[in-house]
Amino acid sequence: MKMFLPALRLSMVLMVICGLLYPLVTTGIAQLLFPSQANGSLMIQHEKVIGSSLLAQEIQSPGLFQPRASNANYDPTASAGSNRAVASEEYIGEMKDKIAQLQRENPKLQQIPADLVTGSGSGLDPDLSPEAAQAQIPRISEVTGLSEQQLTELIKEYTEGRQLGIFGEPRVNVMALNLALADELK
Repeated sequence: MKMFLPALRLSMVLMVICGLLYPLVTTGIAQLLFPSQANGSLMIQHEKVIGSSLLAQEIQSPGLFQPRASNANYDPTASAGSNRAVASEEYIGEMKDKIAQLQRENPKLQQIPADLVTGSGSGLDPDLSPEAAQAQIPRISEVTGLSEQQLTELIKEYTEGRQLGIFGEPRVNVMALNLALADELK
């Protein structure tokens, strides 16, 4: 009993510090310094939240850029890679099906960028390589009536470079690109 009361007091103090004060302080600092990121990097259109720039969303319209294939079916609660070996029959069959579908949707497609048929590690990657976005230009141009040059310029405008100039690869956020495309169509 002699040790119980000091241990209980210490537990209460640490619970208040670690469970209440620390989260409030870090959340407050994040809200002050990085409000967009602290709130989930939400994308807003016409005063309505339409998604997050950090998560891919399924796109059904042939007049919009398609994101990477999702092993999680674009469900953020089921984030996962495929976990299949690239030499397995199941994986090879799945890739053949995805390539066939992509060629049906984009008949003028000559070379297929890998990120148009392969899923990302999380299954929710919101970005495409600029090459994967450019591969979709003929289909989108045909459906929307925008020239291929206009779409190329739009992709260039929304292409982000390497982080700090050295990390990662150039990429295009599909949702941001589609929002800009929707603005062009107005």
